Amino acid sequence: MAKDFGVVVLGGYGNFGQVIVQRLAATTDMPVWIAGRDLARAEALAEQSDGQALRLDMNAPDLAERLRATGAHLLISTAGPFQGQDYRVARAAMAAGMHYADLADARAFVCGIGELDAAAKAAGVLVCGGASSVPALAGAVVDALLPRFSRLDLIWHGISSSEKTPGVSTVAAVLNYCGKPFRQWRGGAWRTVYGWQDLARHDFPAPLGPRWVANCDIPDLELFPQRYPGVREVRFSAGVGLLPTQFGTWALSWLVRAGLLRDAVPLAGFLQRRAVALEGFGDGCSGMFVRLEGVGTDGRPLRLCWELLAENNDGPNIPCMAAVALARKLAAGTLEARGAMPCLGLLSREDYLAELEGLAITSALREY
Repeated sequence: MAKDFGVVVLGGYGNFGQVIVQRLAATTDMPVWIAGRDLARAEALAEQSDGQALRLDMNAPDLAERLRATGAHLLISTAGPFQGQDYRVARAAMAAGMHYADLADARAFVCGIGELDAAAKAAGVLVCGGASSVPALAGAVVDALLPRFSRLDLIWHGISSSEKTPGVSTVAAVLNYCGKPFRQWRGGAWRTVYGWQDLARHDFPAPLGPRWVANCDIPDLELFPQRYPGVREVRFSAGVGLLPTQFGTWALSWLVRAGLLRDAVPLAGFLQRRAVALEGFGDGCSGMFVRLEGVGTDGRPLRLCWELLAENNDGPNIPCMAAVALARKLAAGTLEARGAMPCLGLLSREDYLAELEGLAITSALREY
């Protein structure tokens, strides 16, 4: 029963954590702990959401004992940035006998989480990295459309956010690869590309319209060539609706690539504040696209584009809903997977979209 399935949300009073807590409170009867180092902020949100506040430090040596004392069944970590993190939180969850999921978008972190597989299976729990728009939703969309192809040649997906600025940790995660080299699967081989470069335009339907996007380093770039054998190109691009922010970050990437700036991450706080100051000029719209190209089952060329459009600044809800869907399925006993893995194949497209009901978010598929 869901009312007996407790969930601890680490970083529960942060931007993404609040969304998860509020969604669980509104649509389930699961007990929810809002956890983090700032007890006052946790208590404030607990009052609003009928949850429980929990002072929790992810670096504390007694983390597993503190988690076990809650009696909860699932730990959801939103405590990024995940670039450079180790798996101490996941290990503590396993030691406490809890399932674990996170919203990580760090390539090495998500792709390497399989090193915990044996320990997770021995504990009888699911350890899931990347329970977010990427790779969870993107992979679910590709899985749903794959039967229409006899040969899949290209996967190009991307996200264009609204002016709503995320927290400093999320901004730091993006800046971590700004202007830095990383591998991308192109032409059936690994090629070097640079973060926030290779500007391209995706033409969303109204009300979004055309948006500029650029290279971003995410787990999908490593996972999709393995998951979809034969695909010759896997790209991911991201951007923001406000052009000064979009092109300002692009310009910053050239400073890093040229060696004039060693790293953009120290600028995260400053740039986050500047982006917040520009929010009044935005339109509240964000979108996601998944483009697939190849040969259809009829032997003819096939190009499909699935798009998700969000208005009224509902876009920031999207990355959070994989974790909510996982909690719901685990509580209902309908998700039997155990072990450690990226969040691929655990949720269907329909599972994910069901969590977005009631928001100003729509999706559609078209040929192009």
